Amino acid sequence: MLAVSRLVPGGPLAPSAGKHQAAGRQVAAAAPDGTAPATPSPSPTPSPSLPPLDIAPTEVDLDVDGWWSWAMLDRRTGEIAGSANLDQTSTTASLIKAWIAADVLRAATADGRTPNDYRMWQLEIMIRDSDNAVAEQLWQEIGRSAAIDRMVAICALTDSSSTQNRWSTTMLSPRDVARLGDCIADGRAAGPEWTDWLLQQMRSVRSPGNFGVIQAFPEEAAAGIAIKNGWVIRDADREWHVNCLAIGDGWTLGVMVRFPTSRPYTYGAEVCRGVTGQLRAAAAAAAPA
Repeated sequence: MLAVSRLVPGGPLAPSAGKHQAAGRQVAAAAPDGTAPATPSPSPTPSPSLPPLDIAPTEVDLDVDGWWSWAMLDRRTGEIAGSANLDQTSTTASLIKAWIAADVLRAATADGRTPNDYRMWQLEIMIRDSDNAVAEQLWQEIGRSAAIDRMVAICALTDSSSTQNRWSTTMLSPRDVARLGDCIADGRAAGPEWTDWLLQQMRSVRSPGNFGVIQAFPEEAAAGIAIKNGWVIRDADREWHVNCLAIGDGWTLGVMVRFPTSRPYTYGAEVCRGVTGQLRAAAAAAAPA
C-alpha cells in the first residue's frame, strides 16, 4: 500500500522572523561638485533557512496487512504532512493516557493545587508502564468524555471525538495525534509548570510500551524522544489497534495501524518503525553535504 505525502494547514505555530543587525555601515563621500551623495540601495537580506529536522516528509511505501496512516508536524512552521488518509480516525487505546496525565496536571494548577506524591506516582506509572487501573480512576475523576472535549478545544483538533465514554475508544486521526504531541510539547496540554515533567515521563516509557518510532533511531537519539503508544485487540473487529505518538526536536509524529489478530501487536510496532525509518532516510537525503 502506498501512502502519499501532502502538506495541509496544521498546528498553531508559525515561524518567526529572526532579528538582523548590520555589523557596520559605510557613509558615501560627497560628490566633487558638492552635491549630496546618492543614497545607496540596501542589499536585500536573505531569508533565514531552517535547519533540517531528523525526519522529513516523503512518500512512504510499506506493504501492510491492514489499514494504516501517518502524519508529521513541523513544530517550527505548523505544517503537517502525511498519508492521503491522515484525517481518518481510529481508537487510541493507551496513547490517550498522555492527555489524561496532562489534563490532571493542568487542572491542578488552575485550581491552585500541587499534586501529592501519590498522585504523581500514579501519573508516572500510567505513562511509563501504561497502567490501566490508574487510567480508569483518573478518567472518572476528570469527567470522562468531557476531558476529550477539552483536548479537542485546547489542542485545536479537527477529527477527534470521545466514543462510548471510554478512554480507550477515543477516536483520533494521525493528524490529530501529531497535533496532540505539539500541544503537549508547547505547554498548552499540561501547563508550563508540568510540561517538562510530563515530557520526561514520556521519554522514560518502559517495556512493553517502548516501541515503534524510537526503534528507528540510534539509542542516544531515541533517549531524547518522548513517546506514548497504544495497543489493544478490538474483539468486535478481530483486529489489533496499534498507535504511536512521538515528540522529537522540532517535530511530532503520529502513526496508526489496524491489522488482523492473527499477527502479534509487534507487527504494528514495526509499521511505526518502518514509517519513521523512511522519514529519517528522506531527511538524510535532503541534508546538505
